[in-house]
Amino acid sequence: MDAPRRTGRPRSAGADSAILAATRETLGELGWSKLTMGEVAARAGVAKTTLYRRWAGKNELVVDAVAVLFDTLELPDRGSLSADVEGVVLQLAAVLEHPEAKTSLMAVIAESTRDPALRGRIRDSIVDRQKRLVLLGRERAQRRGELPREPDPVTAARAADLIFDVIAGAVVHRTLVSAEPVDENWARAFTSLLLGGLRALTPPGRPT
Repeated sequence: MDAPRRTGRPRSAGADSAILAATRETLGELGWSKLTMGEVAARAGVAKTTLYRRWAGKNELVVDAVAVLFDTLELPDRGSLSADVEGVVLQLAAVLEHPEAKTSLMAVIAESTRDPALRGRIRDSIVDRQKRLVLLGRERAQRRGELPREPDPVTAARAADLIFDVIAGAVVHRTLVSAEPVDENWARAFTSLLLGGLRALTPPGRPT
């Protein structure tokens, strides 16, 4: 029996990385309005058709170029919920301190205010993907007995959304809007405030 014939070329991780890096570079230098698929292809050293085989258009390409920066975030087990939160806060701030991350994220957020489809792409590719850190941290804290388990999945999902919004919102505002440093002292104070809020949301009689 003949082996099934493969169609198309396999994707090259190296080409993808070069394209995404070129996208961030172009976005930082030229801004959203002047960024074109052709310009990115030229900087990445690939044919424009290569981009269109991978991404339908500029929105998808730019969001993926920004999203890959945040996919580097991890949540190492540092022994306690407070230490875990402090660690991820410092990691997120470090990512946002990179010039290409800063300019790319600001550009794509600004454009998304005028483009609902782009806003949805950001939610799917960046926000929802990074909520994994909140879910992992909460599960780990529950295993340690630091947080109660929520019997209602709807309530649990809403709490995870709120925690993510508070952490991401505070760190992004601090680094990109206020242009203030996120150091260990700030991360510690912020974590104390966050965990105090979590305790206030916990029903009476249930330990945190």
